[in-house]
Amino acid sequence: MSRFFGFLLSPLHHLAFFIILIVFQPIQWLSLKIGGYKAHKTSVDWLNFFLTSAYYILGNTVKFVNHHNLPTNRPIIFAANHQSMYDIPPLIWFLRKYHAKFISKIELTKNIPSISFNLKYGGGANIDRKDKKQSLGEIMKLGERMQKNIWSAVIFPEGTRSKNGVMKEFQIGGISVLLKKAPDALIVPIAIENSWKVVKNGSVWLHAFIPLKFTVLQPIEPAGKDVLALIKQAETEVREFIEK
Repeated sequence: MSRFFGFLLSPLHHLAFFIILIVFQPIQWLSLKIGGYKAHKTSVDWLNFFLTSAYYILGNTVKFVNHHNLPTNRPIIFAANHQSMYDIPPLIWFLRKYHAKFISKIELTKNIPSISFNLKYGGGANIDRKDKKQSLGEIMKLGERMQKNIWSAVIFPEGTRSKNGVMKEFQIGGISVLLKKAPDALIVPIAIENSWKVVKNGSVWLHAFIPLKFTVLQPIEPAGKDVLALIKQAETEVREFIEK
């Protein structure tokens, strides 16, 4: 049933998604030129609100749960499992007060309306996975911006998406580099559930009536702790929540 209705509704969803991207391209440009970072960020926040709303065309729902009073006066590294591209717009929208930035493939900075513009000018890190030196440099610059501007970052430590919902091990690299440049950062795990089900038969013919859920877990204070132990703790929190 989910696949059948997904087949019927996917064209409407994709059309709405594409129109939103086209509409917000000039809005972002004007916002950045006239109002600078603050106005541009507001336009990006609302872009991702509407992109998230497009999920409902498929009958899918989005629930974001956060019972923690997270600080806004220090950087935060949000460490989440990764299941599909449908993870990203809700994270940007619901974490907007924390100025959450992403580490993205440099290929995405070209030819994608709205998304490429935001990646170029939004303050995140755009990495070339074939160039370790460039990737390291970009992540270090992101860490410096986090520390200076009290921004946050969303990082997917598995490295790649889980296509079947089964978590991979968290890798140490990205978080370790960010902590070196943003030593005040708090580690906050996020558990993402069910977004892989939307695309389990590919990104064209999607599944309908999927309840996507994002849960903010217990923050981890990194002070005085080994980085490897921190990452393992974040992984364990997310894994135990998803598998419970």
